[in-house]
Amino acid sequence: MIKRIAQTAGFTGLLAALLLTLLQSFWVAPLILQAETYEKAEPAAVEMHEHTDAAMAGHTHDAEAWEPEDGWQRVLSTTGGNLVVAVGFALMLAGLYTLRAPTKTSQGLLWGLAGYATFVLAPTLGLPPELPGTAAADLAQRQIWWIGTAASTAAGIALIVFSRHWLMKVLGVAILAVPHVIGAPQPEVHSMLAPEALEAQFKIASQLTNMGFWLALGLISAWLFRRKSEGQYHA
Repeated sequence: MIKRIAQTAGFTGLLAALLLTLLQSFWVAPLILQAETYEKAEPAAVEMHEHTDAAMAGHTHDAEAWEPEDGWQRVLSTTGGNLVVAVGFALMLAGLYTLRAPTKTSQGLLWGLAGYATFVLAPTLGLPPELPGTAAADLAQRQIWWIGTAASTAAGIALIVFSRHWLMKVLGVAILAVPHVIGAPQPEVHSMLAPEALEAQFKIASQLTNMGFWLALGLISAWLFRRKSEGQYHA
């Protein structure tokens, strides 16, 4: 069982990470690079944007902090990060399959959609993806809210999908709503250096690339797990 989980997660994570990197390289990364030009511009070039001292605090960066250069360093760094995340999520899916194995490969799409709703859609309702140069609330507070939202979403979806009693399904809906009723932490003043049109493109690109990643993750993991279960998949 452990070998099956590890093999499923390893191959699934690799393929899904490569797909995500490809999508990000052609769609998301160019938008980030464009936003960085506004962030690194001279103050005189961005006088059109009004910022208070509180807002500018959200734009503070460590000048000595290392960051990958454009080109192969950035792509390699992105691929490595995506691989770690993809394998971790694939391990989670493969572990869940041992409790409720997919009877059809297409069911992996449903697991993928559930993962997308849990780890992307629900958290971004309160904390949308941000371009460089965007003011943000305290990092620790955002992380706590993100974790709580993901946990609540996972529990709510599980109750709605797997519970047979309608009261439990209603409870699931209520749990889904809790973090959004509380509200995500927000900066004192909302501001950004990049144009609003660029930010809108970035939000759409981030959502669609993550959806593609999660659908691929669910579909590939279900296919590999079923093949291994049937004795047709060999490492």
